[in-house]
Amino acid sequence: MKRIAQLFHLFGDYRRDLVIAALLVFVETCFELIIPTMMADLIDNGVAYADVEYMFLKGGQMALCAILALATGLTYARFAARAAYGWGANIRRAEYAGIQSYAFSNIDRYETSSLVTRLTSDVTVMQNAINNGLRPLVRAPVMCALGVFFSFTMNPELALVFLVITPLLGIVLFLIVRSVAPMYSRLQKTVDDLNGVVEENLRAVRTVKAFVRDEYEESKFEKVDKTLYHTATRTNSRAVLNLPMFQMAMYICVLCLMFFGGMMVLDGTLLVGQLTGFLSYVMQVLNSMMMLSNVFLLLTRSVASADRICQVLDEVPSLEERENPVRTVKDGGIVFDHVSFRYSEKAKENTLTDISLDIRPGSTLGILGGTGSGKSTLVQLIDRLYDVSEGRITVGGVDVRDYSLQTLRDAVAMVLQKNLLFSGTVRDNLRWGDEEADDETLWKACGMAGAAEFLHRFPAGLDTDLGQGGVNVSGGQKQRLCIARALLKKPKVLILDDSTSAVDTATEASIRNALDRLDGVTKIFIAQRISTVMGADLIAILDDGHLVATGTHDELIATSPIYQEIYRSQTKGGVL
Repeated sequence: MKRIAQLFHLFGDYRRDLVIAALLVFVETCFELIIPTMMADLIDNGVAYADVEYMFLKGGQMALCAILALATGLTYARFAARAAYGWGANIRRAEYAGIQSYAFSNIDRYETSSLVTRLTSDVTVMQNAINNGLRPLVRAPVMCALGVFFSFTMNPELALVFLVITPLLGIVLFLIVRSVAPMYSRLQKTVDDLNGVVEENLRAVRTVKAFVRDEYEESKFEKVDKTLYHTATRTNSRAVLNLPMFQMAMYICVLCLMFFGGMMVLDGTLLVGQLTGFLSYVMQVLNSMMMLSNVFLLLTRSVASADRICQVLDEVPSLEERENPVRTVKDGGIVFDHVSFRYSEKAKENTLTDISLDIRPGSTLGILGGTGSGKSTLVQLIDRLYDVSEGRITVGGVDVRDYSLQTLRDAVAMVLQKNLLFSGTVRDNLRWGDEEADDETLWKACGMAGAAEFLHRFPAGLDTDLGQGGVNVSGGQKQRLCIARALLKKPKVLILDDSTSAVDTATEASIRNALDRLDGVTKIFIAQRISTVMGADLIAILDDGHLVATGTHDELIATSPIYQEIYRSQTKGGVL
């Protein structure tokens, strides 16, 4: 319940709708509770004495109460829907904003499918708790309290039946809720697993088709789907036990009341109308208790979802800004001063160990190394996608931790190893680099990145729709568009993380020559091909997270066995 209370502040302006909806339920319940008293009066004073006028009077009053109850019920539905879906929208917005503020180290703690479930399914559970639970949550206690009051007013002896039945129902409800609560957490986790399989399959559908693994993927989906089915079945079969238990209690209660009430009617100590009205109150009280039990089950499931949502909201971004951060980057000079890094504090070994590099403003750095040597990790420390574990990194003579994140990342343009384009046109994607860029500026950037050549062949040019994730262009074309997008930022530091691996050597050389003409921009190339870096002012070679050699192409050819081996292996194959 603490977690649900934590989310209540996200109602914002919709808190007023919630209060109005609760008041409308209270008014509706009061109207409904008056009706049994009127019905008893109609039978005992109207039907018993054949007073037609009195019967019409009471009947009209009962009809008016029913109409007013209906009107308030319909009005409640409108305000409850506004409150529930407005609250859900605010929760999703807060979660999404929280995720956007995460550093990579925060995102690494969650699977993508889990975050999707927390933004969708878990929020839907919270909305349903308000949409389906607010009415019985307000109505049940009011109806139960007033129903018991009117019952004792009518006949205290018969009302004692409640004192026997209520504790039994409470015990049953407690046992059901206690057993079901942990099952809801497992249920949401299986939804995560299902979303994970679906997401992975859709993202890799071309690979699945190419390797004819359709049946394997279907069997994998069927496995998690069956797990979800069995988990949901076990959970809900346990949860619905409250209904038959309450119905059994209700029928036992009615049977006892009919027996003892009938005896009292025969003895003349109770009127037939009073017994009828009393039974109406009994049904209302027991129904209210049944509604309350359903609310408890809704809340039990909501607690599990609220806990998962609050984990996202409570996650503290691992990157913090100074109180008065630096908001200007002087130049693109970069210094790695005895930098070590590990992805987790619990990790036994460093990913990078004691890296020291001095990269002059406007110069070009090439980075070589085998798979897993730490090349991508190294450059991701420059714009604080991760923070160093030891040592420090300066850009423009200032520790990167002293900059505001926006200032630092505006000055550093990075084309990541996994190129990503968004749904929309080429123009929409390029303007991620500069929102105000006109067509001339866009074409100039595309020309430098080697993208203009194929864009001119597209009938729609810059208005070409790229499809979801850029599926309408090839891998090489996608890389060139990502480079153009980075150039539009007019950065002081440009990082290309193996971003020309899918283009031919001639196109790569053209792009490299265009980038060499950029004045005042520090360029960092991570590459597998030695041809990409051999013209760099400085080449760094990484091996297992250690900086094993630095120098120019000529220096490394003369002194570095690792560089010599890479050079020989690639020149022998005719790559250069």
